[in-house]
Amino acid sequence: MTAQLALGTYRCRAIPEAAARAAASGAQWIDTAPNYATGQAQTDLAPVLATHPALRIATKAGFFTAATGADAVNAGALTKDQSLAGHSLAPDYVRWQIARNRSQLGRERLDLVLLHNPERAHPGDRPALHRAMRQAFVVLEEAVAAGHAAGYGIATWTGLEEEAFTVAELLTLAAEAAGGRHHLIALQMPVSLVMMTPIVLALAGRGPLPAAAGAGLRVMASAPLHGGELPGMVDQELADLIRPGLTPAQACVLAVASCPGVTNVLLAASGAPHWSQATDAVAQPSLTAAKLREITGVLASP
Repeated sequence: MTAQLALGTYRCRAIPEAAARAAASGAQWIDTAPNYATGQAQTDLAPVLATHPALRIATKAGFFTAATGADAVNAGALTKDQSLAGHSLAPDYVRWQIARNRSQLGRERLDLVLLHNPERAHPGDRPALHRAMRQAFVVLEEAVAAGHAAGYGIATWTGLEEEAFTVAELLTLAAEAAGGRHHLIALQMPVSLVMMTPIVLALAGRGPLPAAAGAGLRVMASAPLHGGELPGMVDQELADLIRPGLTPAQACVLAVASCPGVTNVLLAASGAPHWSQATDAVAQPSLTAAKLREITGVLASP
């Protein structure tokens, strides 16, 4: 089954217009973070979310702008030294950021709160990182119990690829934090025809995507066009190999949407034509596993 398209607001221009367009097209999810759009993304989204209450919102805790860091220091959620890092998983900060997210987005309950690139917290020190993540998961479980979040997860760039943690370890940490049944329900990670290791592994029944699918986790594939660079790297011949009649950008989106285990593809489409073309792409039948193997084989060839 082809994954659903969702709006990603990282590097998205004209966020309110893009969000309204996504909602009108039937998209169910919008992904954002407190540091996106120099700290304005959540405030920009609030009016759209008020107009479209059925839209589900995924936001984050981890990275913060200098201004947000200063506010956290003033609130006693971070020390001045901690604020200089621009990233924190400290329990007091995560608790404070969840409250701030709710206020900025105008939502009493957040659909999803993701720890933002948690691997940044203790690079190279897995035990310390896992302790920090478990402590942050305790706070996230508290938020769920209080009705402030429906669930939580992680948004990572390199954490799974570099094995700073595995899906199994994340589930164990969440169960330890909850003291039993947990509410870790999602992960976000890069999947594309550039960063295609997750696709190759999934086709072999290995890696984070099958593990996440087996645990019933929502998987949001980020950077499907590799920051907008990928369509310029894929010629029409390769696009036609993927699915005749699609543009290179559409072909790249369809490939990610067809990857086993992916449930949502995050696209920062600011313009109406780009969003419309991507919507048409994910409406296509999924590529078969054989076709995905052929594509990744071609791309892996010297």
